[in-house]
Amino acid sequence: MTQKPAPIREQTRSVVRSLLARTAIELFAAKGFDNTTLDEVAAAAGVSRRTLFNYFRNKEDLALSGLDEQGELIAARLAERPADEDAWTALRAAFEALEEIDIPAEGRLEFITLLFGNDSLRAGHAEKQGRWQDLFAPHIEPRLPDSDRRTLQARAIAAAAIVCMQAANEEWVRLGGQADMFDLYDTAVEAIRRPT
Repeated sequence: MTQKPAPIREQTRSVVRSLLARTAIELFAAKGFDNTTLDEVAAAAGVSRRTLFNYFRNKEDLALSGLDEQGELIAARLAERPADEDAWTALRAAFEALEEIDIPAEGRLEFITLLFGNDSLRAGHAEKQGRWQDLFAPHIEPRLPDSDRRTLQARAIAAAAIVCMQAANEEWVRLGGQADMFDLYDTAVEAIRRPT
């Protein structure tokens, strides 16, 4: 029996992981995060509980798994931006990658509502976004004037941009999804960048 090449195994693993996460999000949205068991997720996905644990550590990891992929996608887009583009413009363009994620608006609204309505998910979300800061800062730093504090400045800009996106998401949920997410993001960024 021949073994599949590693890239095919990784693609298969990524597809299965994505399908399991999507099934879980649908169940969490329908029944509530706390009222949904991992056994129910496994059954709905047509896999065993053991298989589910091969892909995810726990229920929070399952619910938040897409955030790692989103952070990596945004960081990749940030790396592709023109070198002479200022950090805020590059970040704004990179965040637009979120619009490419194949989730209908109502599904996104359900997920964000679920995310911000549950304390453990909200804490996990903050942790994942801390990792986004680590991913973004190295792509921001070269865009800043040379100084011995440029690393700190890059991390601060990354953190501020992430918080602006979170504030925009929360406002978008409050408005029932009846607003343009990036108009809300731009408003949040403008508020912190406005000279006093």
